[in-house]
Amino acid sequence: MSSSGYICPKCGNKQFETDEFRATGGAFAKIFDVQNKKFTTVTCTRCSYTEIYKATTSQLGNIFDFFTN
Repeated sequence: MSSSGYICPKCGNKQFETDEFRATGGAFAKIFDVQNKKFTTVTCTRCSYTEIYKATTSQLGNIFDFFTN
């Protein structure tokens, strides 16, 4: 993917990929393996430099995650 606004701070490349992942946060979430933290990543396609941004999660997504783990 490319965007006229993104420039890699390490190598100056304008091509990137995005992805997301979830992680646990807090004692309750760890005990019940609820992944209630959501993050989005932006990775340079040339040098693989990756930036991580905290994203918002929905309550419904957290409940669904609780019952499917």
